[in-house]
Amino acid sequence: MEEVEWTGRPKPEELRVGLISWAGSYLTFEAYKNTVTATAKGLGRKQTWEILVSNEHDAQAVVRLRGLQGLYLLCEADGSLCYGRPRTSHHGCFLLRFHRNGKWTLQCIISGRYLESDGEDVFCNSRVLSAYHMWTPRPALHVHVILYSPVNHCYARADPTMGRVWVDAPVPCLEECGFLLHFQDGCYHLETSAHFFLSHLDRLVPQPSTQTAFHMQVRPGGLVALSDGEGGMLYPQGTRLLLGLGSKPHRGEEWFILQRCPTWVSLRSKTRKFLSIIYDVEVCAASEHITPMSLFQFECDDESPTLQLRAANGCYLAQRRHRTVVANGHPMEADTFFRVHWNCGRIILQSPNGRFLGIIDNGLLMANATIPGPNEEFGIRLANRPFLVLRGRYGYVGTSSEHDLMKCNMDQPDCIHLLPCRQGIYHFQGWSLLVNNILRHLSSLGKICSQLLYRASWEQLAHGAGTQWLLHAIRPKRHPVGRQRRDYQRVYLGVLGQWDATYGNPNPPGETTAQNTTGTSESRSLRISVIQLSLPSLAKHLFRATIHKRPPPRPLCASDSVQNRGLDMGGDQGPRPLQVLSRRGETKWELK
Repeated sequence: MEEVEWTGRPKPEELRVGLISWAGSYLTFEAYKNTVTATAKGLGRKQTWEILVSNEHDAQAVVRLRGLQGLYLLCEADGSLCYGRPRTSHHGCFLLRFHRNGKWTLQCIISGRYLESDGEDVFCNSRVLSAYHMWTPRPALHVHVILYSPVNHCYARADPTMGRVWVDAPVPCLEECGFLLHFQDGCYHLETSAHFFLSHLDRLVPQPSTQTAFHMQVRPGGLVALSDGEGGMLYPQGTRLLLGLGSKPHRGEEWFILQRCPTWVSLRSKTRKFLSIIYDVEVCAASEHITPMSLFQFECDDESPTLQLRAANGCYLAQRRHRTVVANGHPMEADTFFRVHWNCGRIILQSPNGRFLGIIDNGLLMANATIPGPNEEFGIRLANRPFLVLRGRYGYVGTSSEHDLMKCNMDQPDCIHLLPCRQGIYHFQGWSLLVNNILRHLSSLGKICSQLLYRASWEQLAHGAGTQWLLHAIRPKRHPVGRQRRDYQRVYLGVLGQWDATYGNPNPPGETTAQNTTGTSESRSLRISVIQLSLPSLAKHLFRATIHKRPPPRPLCASDSVQNRGLDMGGDQGPRPLQVLSRRGETKWELK
C-alpha cells in the first residue's frame, strides 16, 4: 500500500481549548449575564474557546477567542471583560505568547494589559507580567485521539507485544493507532487501545503513575508537544521511529497534530466476502479476510442521512460512468456522497443517481439496482473500535468515586467495551444501562445497587417524571433470587438504532399489580438486546428493544449465551416489546 498524506485541514473542534487559571478554574462565559468568570472546575461547553489566529510568528500570535455560541471575549476600556461582538477591527484581539513551561499569556492589543484572574473574576488591569497572568491551555478535543507527525508523515502506533510505541503508520486504520488522552492534575497520560500507558522509560506499563505523566505544549491548529517537565521531549527516534524521550529533537520532530480518532469499518457482501480495493481504484468483493485495503473510513454528519467512505488509498468511493463505483473521489465531490439506509444491522447505500450499490456477478461494486435486495445489503463491522467513549452535551459518561451511578457530566470517561455479535449487533459489556440521558451503572460482575434502581434490580422500565426519565418495574413476578440483597449476574446492552427514543410505561414505581399485591419491588434477571445498529451515532440512539424473561432458544452470539454462564433467567412468558417514545435531541452522544 502506498504511503499517503492522510491528514487534512483541521476540523473546528481541533482548534478549541479550555483555559485554566493559576487557581485551577476555567475561563467561562455566562451568556445570559454577558459576563466572563473563572469559577468552573471542569471543561464544558461554556469553558470551550475557539482560537482564531490572524497572525502567527514564532512564539506569539494575534488571536481572538470565540465561544461556542459565536460571540467573542472582549476587553473594555476600564479593564472589564464581556462576551459579545467586536465593534472595531482590533476590539477583542489579544497577543498570545507561548511560554516554555507550556503556559499562555493573553495581552489586550488595545490597552496592553494582560488577562488575569483572582480565582473568580476575570479582568485586564496590569501591564506587568506575573504568575497571575498565566493560563494553561487544555485541548477540548474528544479524548479518543490519534497523533500525527507532520515531519515523518506517519501516525503513532502502539505495539503491545513489544511494549513500545512507533511512529510508522501511514494510515490510522488500526485500533493500535488510537489513544486515550487523560488529563489529571495538570498533566496528561497517554493510554493505548489495549489499556497500557506510555512511560518516561519509553515503554508501556499497565498502570498510570508519575512516570506516565507528561506536560503538554499547545499551539493553535491542533499542534501539541509532550515533555517530562525536566527538559526531555517526546519525539520519534532512530530508524524505526521509536516514540521516546530525548533532548535533541530536529526540525520540529517533537510536534504532533492532535486529531480525533476516526471511525473505520469493514463491509461484507452476501457471499461473506469483504469489499476491497484492487488495482489501485477498483472496488470488488473478493477477499475472505480483512486486509488494510478492506477498511474504509466512515465519515458522516448527524444532520444529514448521507455518508462518505474513504479507502486506504486516501480517496473516496465515487460513482462514475456506466454506474461503476471506484475509489478515486475527492472530499467535496458530489458523487462521493451516498445515502445510507439501515436494515437490521446491515446497510444499503444509494448513489446520487438514485440507484443502489450492489455486487454483480464478477464481484465488482456497481450502482445498478432500482430496488434493493440481498445483493445490495452489506454487513458492517467496526474495525478500530474495541470500546466506546461517550460524550454528551454536559460531559463524558463515567463513574465517580462516591458511588456506582454512571453520570453523563464527568470530566473523564469510562470505557464501554464492545462485544461484537452477528448481523451487526454489538453488546455493551456488563455494567451499564442506557435510558434517555442517564446511564444506570452496574458493577463489572453485574451486581446492582438497589437504592439506585428502586431496589428492583432487574424489573426496570422507563417512567416519565417531568423532564427526567427514570426506570421502574412493570408487571413484576416473584423470583427467589431477586429477594436476595446481593445477587451477581452479567448483563449486556446491545446496540442501537437510528432514531432518538426512550422507554415509556404508564405504571409508576412501586405500584401494586396482580402479581405483586404488596407493592414491594421484586427482581428478576433481564437480557436487553437492541436489534439495530447506526454507526453515525452509535450509542446515541435507542430504537427498539425487547426484554426476555427467559433466554431465546439460541442466542445470536454463542459466546454470550446465558446458558453457558449458568444463569437462571426465570419467568415463563415470551418476549414482551417495550413502548418506544421519540424524544429527538435529548439523547445525543459523541463517541470514540
